Amino acid sequence: MKRLMAGLLALSFAAFTGTVAKADAFEDILKKGVVRIATPLDVPPFGSLNEKREPEGFDIEFAGMVAKALGVKLEMQQVTGANRIPFLITNKVDIVISVMGLTPERAKQVMFTSPYADTQLAVFGPKSANVKSPDQIGKLKVAAAKGTTQELALSAMAPKADIMRTEDDATAAAAYVTGQAELFATNSLIIPDLVKRNPGKEFDLKFTIRRSPAHMGVRIGEHNLVRWLDEFIFFNKMNGELDRLHQKWLGMKLQDMPSL
Repeated sequence: MKRLMAGLLALSFAAFTGTVAKADAFEDILKKGVVRIATPLDVPPFGSLNEKREPEGFDIEFAGMVAKALGVKLEMQQVTGANRIPFLITNKVDIVISVMGLTPERAKQVMFTSPYADTQLAVFGPKSANVKSPDQIGKLKVAAAKGTTQELALSAMAPKADIMRTEDDATAAAAYVTGQAELFATNSLIIPDLVKRNPGKEFDLKFTIRRSPAHMGVRIGEHNLVRWLDEFIFFNKMNGELDRLHQKWLGMKLQDMPSL
């Protein structure tokens, strides 16, 4: 009885003083020795499977760097644009590294780090398609992975557009390549790889949706983890590793990026 009363009093005091114990993902990762990171396998050169069916790409290598710097084992989970935020919210992963752009709406659900890669979103199609802005899409069907920044932004820019919302970016690309859609909304940095794989298909830039740097994401409230990741990004900017990744996987030098 005395122990029960002591426990109740402790809970009451904690509630009154606002000191209720709270889980800390950063501390848990270090204690367990494992970090669960969500990465894509449908968005080359950020994430895909090579000839040996092994994951590779910018986000894959970057995830390995995060785990190594933490000094823990990496447990990778494949995600798509549609399920990467739900995986975070339901605690299936600790960090999302999946070419994720920051929007005010997404920031209601997850916390973002500073950007680690510079990208832009755009709409592509055949040279014959006379489309230079969202209001010129007309009756042309646009393939876009649902839940991605390009799909959400294009939906807002052209609410009457016929958007074919696919499960992931690879399916959206396949829809355009096979003629199921006349246009394709995606990250501009995946286009060189698609051109290489589909030499008979045109990927002409129709218009840019917006610049969209990639950020890592963590659950709301995990300030210690997001702070450490910001410091990790800063450190790897200074030592040249982020520039190396940009040149290796994206074929470009790291440009100045906005900061949070």
